[in-house]
Amino acid sequence: MPVCCALVVGRPGTIKGGMRLGRSGATAIGRAAVQRYGMIGEKDRVAVGVSGGKDSLTLLVLLAKLRRFYPLPFTLTAITLDPCFGGEETDFGPVEALCRELEVPYTILNSEIQHIIFDIRREKNPCSMCAKMRRGALNECLLQKGITKIALGHHFDDAVETFLLSL
Repeated sequence: MPVCCALVVGRPGTIKGGMRLGRSGATAIGRAAVQRYGMIGEKDRVAVGVSGGKDSLTLLVLLAKLRRFYPLPFTLTAITLDPCFGGEETDFGPVEALCRELEVPYTILNSEIQHIIFDIRREKNPCSMCAKMRRGALNECLLQKGITKIALGHHFDDAVETFLLSL
């Protein structure tokens, strides 16, 4: 089972107190957190859960840059789970282009989560079920690919909203 490392990121370029960070400052803070908490070990296979939002893309870029000079070698891949809302696949072309630029392999997992939750089960409050199904689909993919760690980018507000939705 892959170990989950959630790196909480704020608005790109800022940290608590509103202090502005340059690109190298964000990478330095990311490296310090990875080293301090032992998030990445030698030869780890790290997957970044990429939604296409600013938090997950910031984390992807940070880890791609970190991979170049981190003392412990690790591999990096990006994975997106597309729930196919509206019965159609989402266009992740811009994310694919970024991954090519960063030289990070990219996988899109198409799923029938939307169909199961809304058409078959007719869930009135689908958030919890959707989250569980997304996590299950993601974990299955990670196991198939031999991934040892997953990195998820969450903004502090995301964590608060998730907590409040679960009440």
